Amino acid sequence: MKNVWSVLKIALAVLFFLCLADLPYGFYQFVRFSAMVGFAILAYSTHEKNNQIEMLVYIALTLLFQPFFKIALGRTIWNAVDVIVAIYLVISVFKNSEKKHITN
Repeated sequence: MKNVWSVLKIALAVLFFLCLADLPYGFYQFVRFSAMVGFAILAYSTHEKNNQIEMLVYIALTLLFQPFFKIALGRTIWNAVDVIVAIYLVISVFKNSEKKHITN
């Protein structure tokens, strides 16, 4: 099941990096909705593992990216947020991969 979460994290990271390009507004709405759903799933997954800190991070990201009550940060700040979150997701994939190899 860990591979599914890794794929989800990488997919979200790719979407966030694509947000740096000048794309139609509909793409950014798609990313916000996808991020909301993806982070909600990750929050539930980490809750099931009793990882409260990571769960709170994913809940905060769910609220930040939710498309219903938009948070207007401006393009520059959103680009920075997208890059930071994408890097966090990629690092978490490798971090979890290392933990898996250590425990085996």
